[in-house]
Amino acid sequence: MSDTANTAFEQLCQFSRQTATLQSIEELLGWDERTMLPPSGGEFRAEQITCLSGLVHRRRTDPQVGRWLEELVDSPLAADPHSDTGATIRQIKRGYEKHIKLPQSLVEELARTAVLGQQAWTEARKNDNFASFQPLLERTYELKRRQAEAIGYATNPYDALLDDYEPDAKTADVQEVLTGLREQLAPFVAAIADSGRQANVEILRRNYPIDVQEAFGKQVAAAIGFDFQRGRLDVTHHPFCAGLGPDDCRITTRYDERNFPSAFFGILHEAGHGLYEQGLRKDQFGLPPGCYVSLGIHESQSRMWENAVGRSHAFWQYVFPQARKSFPGALPDVTLDEFYFAINDVRPSLIRVEADEATYNLHIVIRFELEQALLAGDLAVADLPGAWNDKYRDYLGIEPPHDADGVLQDIHWSAGLVGYFPTYSLGNLYAAQFFAQADLDLGDLDGQLARGEFAPLREWLCQKIHRQGECYTPSELVQRITGRPLSHEPLMDYLRGKLEPLYGI
Repeated sequence: MSDTANTAFEQLCQFSRQTATLQSIEELLGWDERTMLPPSGGEFRAEQITCLSGLVHRRRTDPQVGRWLEELVDSPLAADPHSDTGATIRQIKRGYEKHIKLPQSLVEELARTAVLGQQAWTEARKNDNFASFQPLLERTYELKRRQAEAIGYATNPYDALLDDYEPDAKTADVQEVLTGLREQLAPFVAAIADSGRQANVEILRRNYPIDVQEAFGKQVAAAIGFDFQRGRLDVTHHPFCAGLGPDDCRITTRYDERNFPSAFFGILHEAGHGLYEQGLRKDQFGLPPGCYVSLGIHESQSRMWENAVGRSHAFWQYVFPQARKSFPGALPDVTLDEFYFAINDVRPSLIRVEADEATYNLHIVIRFELEQALLAGDLAVADLPGAWNDKYRDYLGIEPPHDADGVLQDIHWSAGLVGYFPTYSLGNLYAAQFFAQADLDLGDLDGQLARGEFAPLREWLCQKIHRQGECYTPSELVQRITGRPLSHEPLMDYLRGKLEPLYGI
């Protein structure tokens, strides 16, 4: 191997780490915006993030990056695409070729509009006033169309945006897998509705003091392995996780003293994201082997801890006695089995983040279809609330009484995250397939969870997924870990195994 190639690789890595550090500062400003920013600080925060986004884009498209890549793509360092050096060269090249297609002015305007959009969304949701948010959403979709055109696509402009979140995924393939899942889910959900059984969800709507919810949630997050020396929990309008660096991971939730699952499962969900961030290799920070591979894989980690673990009977065998001690006023007359049935209640609901596992993907299908129509110009933003309500009637048999719990419930479109929503359903599919494999590999996973032994699963995930970074594509990772391509069958097997006994079907 030539000294020239080694030198080029070292310089490329140093440059990429510096760029990642700038991105982490931008992430920190974004976290602060959604947790701590004073109401009047939005406009200047937009200018701060616009400035940083511009700097990051200039570095990502620096001609010197192209020269380093020319030196490296045919070198022995790139020979094995799955090695640390090969993945670094391959992924940086992929990003470089994509980013050089985006004009600097467009990148900066997207960043500015995302900040202003989130500020407008927060107020619009609080005031149940879609009209106040409409102009910024129209601007957002105008900019996203320009982004798709600049990047280019074969047949569908949505492909260009989806690729930001699930690399190499195609709209048609996602549509196919979601349609297959929906075709099996619909009759299954109908059978549950026809079973005549209903959980007593009233026990989850009793008084759960917010300060106790916070302490209990942090206790459980720490038990599954989230390191609070390397992370923190805060309150926000819409829960999220922000990985700011190797030892700084921020998770958030929102509390409702009359709705225990909202914050608790939100904390478990975001802690699952946090475990992925904390499991990435520190020595590879800023480089592809130290980055998460896709949002779908990231979502598989959060959904696994939230649902496959957090809503399992085994998990609550261990946690329920602690819950009864923490909430003596709410749970004195509740049995473990009653509580377990309540947290696995299945019925159509308005709010995606609080939807049960069986109906959750229908919420995603609605958003997936609407944002494609908005991007294509087949649906005007002004008509979005009505289209949203129509789809909720058609898919879930319910209609939002107001926009705050309807079209305004999610932050994603205000932040310009068009193409993000399908990764939630992909995450559910990945999670079920990974969890089934972990059960085979570890043996007696239920027994471990019932004893509060979370380390074996956490370490399995860390070795199989977290520490692999971007060395494999999502499809390669699934095949490598489970021995087969992604399928909807493991998710359906999991749902049937849990819910059929509860509903007697």
